[in-house]
Amino acid sequence: MSVMKQHIPSNFLCNAELEVDDISNLPAQIVDKILSHLSLRDAVRTSVLSSKWRNKWVTLPNLVFDNQSLLISSQDQTFIKNKIVNIVDHVLLLHSGPIHKFKLSHRDLQGVCDIDRWILFLSRGAVKEFILEIWKGHRYKLHSSIYLCQKLNHLELFNCLLKPPHTFNGFKSLKSLDLQHITMEQDAFEQLVSRCHLLERLTLMNFEGFSDLKIHQFHEHIQSCYRLIGLYVNPGFDKNLTLGSAGNLVKFFAHLPRLQRLEVQSFFLKYLADNKVPGRLPTPCDELSFLSMRINFNHLDECLAALCLLRSSPNLQELEMLARTEEQSTLRTVASVMKEDYQNCMFNQLRHVKIAGITGLKQELNFVNFLLSNSPVLERMTVKPASVDGAWEMLKELLRFRRASVQAEIVYVDP
Repeated sequence: MSVMKQHIPSNFLCNAELEVDDISNLPAQIVDKILSHLSLRDAVRTSVLSSKWRNKWVTLPNLVFDNQSLLISSQDQTFIKNKIVNIVDHVLLLHSGPIHKFKLSHRDLQGVCDIDRWILFLSRGAVKEFILEIWKGHRYKLHSSIYLCQKLNHLELFNCLLKPPHTFNGFKSLKSLDLQHITMEQDAFEQLVSRCHLLERLTLMNFEGFSDLKIHQFHEHIQSCYRLIGLYVNPGFDKNLTLGSAGNLVKFFAHLPRLQRLEVQSFFLKYLADNKVPGRLPTPCDELSFLSMRINFNHLDECLAALCLLRSSPNLQELEMLARTEEQSTLRTVASVMKEDYQNCMFNQLRHVKIAGITGLKQELNFVNFLLSNSPVLERMTVKPASVDGAWEMLKELLRFRRASVQAEIVYVDP
């Protein structure tokens, strides 16, 4: 029995060859655009497309080693550690050209000594963004060669120990600094911040190494960041911290006129509210458009501090307030005093408000009523109570409040 030879049309072969040629001969800027939208893992896999794509990925300027790029299906921590190290080593060995961004963040990443080698390698180039997030184990002591990276404009660290050398004069190009769950001596932090003169965005969350006795000096060194436009503060202060000198609120904002985003977490508002709180700041925050505060509505001075910030932010567009439900003891009679402070204040740019953690206390509802009745362009207020207890009565009370904006809607979110 004869076997029939299958005939493949010549036009089909031509079309297939053309398609291969199209992929192989794409302009360099198109190839770079495609690779920039892929994870590092997928970018490496493009090597199989054609011989011309085989080494395209090795010139990627942004190297991101995260859960998406490092897919490791194992519960063996030793195997996971070795796999991560081998992959990073392999990529850095084959890489050619400048590295502008280096991010290492994997859910199973621990502070291994191999990170020292990678930082040393990067310090010899011109890395601009460095992100290191250690999700497991003890604090990783950041290798000293990181302080040689003078081209850095963004530095983000999680679960690290920082000990800059005494001769360190700051990052001359740094614009964004994000420090979360870090250990650092206060003197070193003060030196770091005060010598990064181009700093625009600063995030501080749960750092260790600051003494209560010196915590009042914190704002003095923030003031050196004249270009600062974004600030997130959650230092993990204890609610019984030793407060500093009078007028913290005024001093803190005295040299931050360009601030555009501010997040005040933990007990930092309590610190700012210490002693005398003015009705308005001497220098308004004209550029502040986003404000987030964690607040104890039962604390008179914190409420006054919040009102001061609101009055001093004429262009505020977004407001988030989270009630600290862990402090429910009323320190002073709030409601009777606050009625006078609610007068003569309009928020002509405020469009979105989120309030969470409230329990329906009178002073909380007074604050909500104040915002609704003085925000003529408000579009949405989202309210999420702390619990279901009394939530229905609180919702009925909220719906009774007069709204200055005819377009304002109240969105109730179940706790």
